[in-house]
Amino acid sequence: MIRTATPEDVPVLHALVRDLAAYEKALDEVVVTEGQLTEALFGDRPAAYAHVATADDDGDGGEVIGFALWFLNFSTWRGVHGIYLEDLYVRPDRRGGGHGRALLTELARICGERGYQRLEWSVLDWNAPSIAFYESLGARPQDEWTVYRLTDGALARLGAEGHRA
Repeated sequence: MIRTATPEDVPVLHALVRDLAAYEKALDEVVVTEGQLTEALFGDRPAAYAHVATADDDGDGGEVIGFALWFLNFSTWRGVHGIYLEDLYVRPDRRGGGHGRALLTELARICGERGYQRLEWSVLDWNAPSIAFYESLGARPQDEWTVYRLTDGALARLGAEGHRA
């Protein structure tokens, strides 16, 4: 049911990223191309990793119906890497079949195998079904932290300050 993504999965991964963005009411923000995904996941210096959930039980074939895309982070407090789950998505008509849990289980297994001590992700505060699912696994919100983000013009302006000095 779960396997490591391959370059052949990129078109369906791209479609699932767009499906996720539509679900999160942010499809207009998606600019990633299949080429960018290929380079990020399978280029000379991969920056991210992906696992897919398939419709069959053995994970060797069948339709890809969900994915987890993740990358390594690092905790200065713990002194080891962890996994940051960027995206977890299972097609709505396939939810409830254990695929999301299986994807998270695989990431938890990787953490244990490699000595990583954290598996973290973000969830939109309005996404009650996902929040309930995550909490049923034992995950807890980190309410004391607020995520900040620089993008587009603000990011470019700040970066340009480094060239003025």
